[in-house]
Amino acid sequence: MKLNIALLAGDGIGPEVIDQAVKVSDAVAQKFGHDITWKPALTGAAAIDAVGEPYPDETHEVCANADAVLFGAIGDPRFDNDPSAKVRPEQGLLKMRKKLGLFANVRPTFTFPSLIDKSPLKRDRIEGTDLIILRELTGGVYFGERGRLNDGDTAFDTMTYHRFEIERLAKKGFEMALKRGKRLCCVDKANVLEASRLWRETVQAMEKDYPEVEVTYEFVDAVAMRLIQWPKGYDVIITANLFGDILTDEASVISGSMGLMPSSSVGSEVSLYEPIHGSYPQAAGKDIANPLATVLSAAMLFEDKGLSEEAQAIRDVVNKSLAEGIVTEDLAEGGKAYKTSEVGDWLAKNI
Repeated sequence: MKLNIALLAGDGIGPEVIDQAVKVSDAVAQKFGHDITWKPALTGAAAIDAVGEPYPDETHEVCANADAVLFGAIGDPRFDNDPSAKVRPEQGLLKMRKKLGLFANVRPTFTFPSLIDKSPLKRDRIEGTDLIILRELTGGVYFGERGRLNDGDTAFDTMTYHRFEIERLAKKGFEMALKRGKRLCCVDKANVLEASRLWRETVQAMEKDYPEVEVTYEFVDAVAMRLIQWPKGYDVIITANLFGDILTDEASVISGSMGLMPSSSVGSEVSLYEPIHGSYPQAAGKDIANPLATVLSAAMLFEDKGLSEEAQAIRDVVNKSLAEGIVTEDLAEGGKAYKTSEVGDWLAKNI
């Protein structure tokens, strides 16, 4: 297979972890006889510094014409610490999601056998956890009307949803549930929010089309509690943009490290694959960042392209590296800590 992949390294540790995912992907391509063409492009603070825009038109063209996008991370403390900044790296991420139509963020949460005891939760609570959170990505409060009133003393952000936005995400959730444990949980705040009531009635109307799937409805505050109490109780979760943003970060620590969890953002034409962690600017340039979430994001890319054997080869070598202690300092715990680039080299060699 020939793959044309847009490569958006971004900011902070983004370029370092992306480099390792490229090494591993190239090793897989060589082993299985595929041809990958990488098309680098600017985004985030790096793009602001270069052209004054966090998601330039040139970058959009590269992404729109690609078979997939592999993405690192964006964010820079220069902008985080300046409330008056007119242009921010995160604006590029929102613009990219909207322009590429990336409507569903897919975040799996699972455990690694060799790292169970590194989780802040007890082994009996998390062993066997395997769930997916589907977060709506282009609607809700992040894209609703916002502003200031009363000379800036009053601020508002509006959560707005259209039925079609909910339907296309729920359809993806139902389809995933059919391939997994046939359980779907719609997470909302329907006891308070009108937008959540639209979510609930829309999903309820779709139940008849998926009679094999058991559907439950839970309030977001209750799910925030139950994810910690009993994460094994969930299979596929669908939820709104804001709720998903919070719940996915909560779920990410179940595995023991945010540096291990991959994700994808699914669109109608092109999908994007990225680690769930941020740009971690404190570690940038030090060759110490954990690249495994980015490498596993590349595995999701191969899986979605129908290359299951290739994806499994990546997952297997990642599990092997964890079991044998070929890890960066965040997982070393007194043992030898390998550099980011050394982990990438080891993974590629063992592919």
